[in-house]
Amino acid sequence: MDLLRQNLLTILIFLPAVGALVLLGVRQRSAVRWTALGTTLLTFALSLLLPALYEFRGERGVYAYAHEHRDGVVQLVQAVPWIRAFNIEYRVGVDGLSLPLVLLTTFICVLACVASWNIDRLTRGYMVLFLLLESGILGVFLALDLFLFYVFFEVSLLPMYFLIGMWGGPRREYAAIKFFLYTLAGSVGMLIVLIAVYLYSRDPATGLGTFDMVRLAGSEMQSRLAAAVPGGLRGAAATAMFLLMMLAFLIKVPAVPLHTWLPDAHVEAPTPISMILAAILLKMGGYGILRAAYPLFPGVARDLYWLVGAIGVVSIIYGALCAMAQTDFKRLVAYSSVSHMGYVVLGAAMLTDAGFNGALFMMLAHGITSAAMFFIVGVVYERAHHREIARFGGLATTMPVYTGMSSVAFFANLGLPGLCGFVGEVLVILGSFQAARAGSALMASGASYSVIMTLAVTACFGVILTAGYMLWTIQRVFFGPEKPEYRGFTDVDAREKIVLAPLAAMAIVLGVLPGALVLAMTRTTLAGLLQLVGMTM
Repeated sequence: MDLLRQNLLTILIFLPAVGALVLLGVRQRSAVRWTALGTTLLTFALSLLLPALYEFRGERGVYAYAHEHRDGVVQLVQAVPWIRAFNIEYRVGVDGLSLPLVLLTTFICVLACVASWNIDRLTRGYMVLFLLLESGILGVFLALDLFLFYVFFEVSLLPMYFLIGMWGGPRREYAAIKFFLYTLAGSVGMLIVLIAVYLYSRDPATGLGTFDMVRLAGSEMQSRLAAAVPGGLRGAAATAMFLLMMLAFLIKVPAVPLHTWLPDAHVEAPTPISMILAAILLKMGGYGILRAAYPLFPGVARDLYWLVGAIGVVSIIYGALCAMAQTDFKRLVAYSSVSHMGYVVLGAAMLTDAGFNGALFMMLAHGITSAAMFFIVGVVYERAHHREIARFGGLATTMPVYTGMSSVAFFANLGLPGLCGFVGEVLVILGSFQAARAGSALMASGASYSVIMTLAVTACFGVILTAGYMLWTIQRVFFGPEKPEYRGFTDVDAREKIVLAPLAAMAIVLGVLPGALVLAMTRTTLAGLLQLVGMTM
């Protein structure tokens, strides 16, 4: 048991990659599918050991984020020297920020693998890339070394590029290249920051810097960086590094105006890949903001709260308005993702307890609802061979079970109380008003009560817009008179129920028990992060 505990995170990261290697020797299509599914199921089962091994104790407000602390913060750490000349380590660990996202990743990958069952062209190549993608994503969420984080961040880019470019729709090459170039452009900025942080963190005695994100967030290393960076950690150089790192993560979120790759990628990607793209890959952006950008540059994060918050609010409103204007069902869901991920950015910008918890919970809630929404689009597309909303109608009569499961996802997406989307939105908005009300700490960094209130109130209108386009879509797709051309449609089959039922169940469970299932495991880590940034409220 001790051996498993010591190596569990490494096994989680590389088990899908090992499964991909095994698939290279498998010829029969059915064997390929079952091997891939078995690999994702085993990875999911092992990930369920994490909550069992994780210590959830820990005092609120402890400066714990910057330390490997056994009670609720960075745990199950495994560190092995990798490139000694530059002090680069293979260092992985889990805390309250990464644990829920790891569980989300393994859960969604199982369902996406089942959703991939009807991929009949180059099935083995598809499944190999699928499993490599899962390994890359898990590596991002578990890496504690900044260089290792960057490597996994880039590794996850390549499989997604090929999965869209080879198995996507008519304009798949354009969408894949656009996705690749946008993400790569952001990654170049992160690479510049990575090199700069290493150089500025060098120890005068040894001449070696560090990429250890936990150590870089500590007070001792923050003091060294403040002395080494020209102008200090709130000067022009630090601001430039913060903005470059935020650029990489805001592209991944994606936030307006860096979002234009997302609708094209979603429309052209096959349904299972859209599920992973929306449910997991976008979360790498929000995770990176909280894991890397804010801990490394807390002073700049305080100074530029208004800019990050404004980007989040613009994404909320603009994404909702664009979704309302769409005629393509899948493109509507894609713009809905832009809007909902705006809440993540806004919650992070507010630097409050409720804001941080809301941002993380919103990532989980959107992961569940977006995966369900894209699969819902894929189910009806397989039958109708089109995605034009205006041509649908009356599906509630033809496909009642499909309509019932879809309704749960739609209402969770619009933020109905009792479902997961409501909790995330309310916490983010509450965190915004909390920032305005507390005021004093934010005022110290030049914040304005009117600016914060404007951001908070404007974000509230996003909730109304979301309800508007979601209800309008339900009315146009599922209700109204039954159309003769759809009378022969079959309701959801067993495979489709296997995918939709767990997503609908999780949307309900997370909405009813958010504290016990999520907030309990995130509380200590986010409290430490707030203290690190210096804005505990």
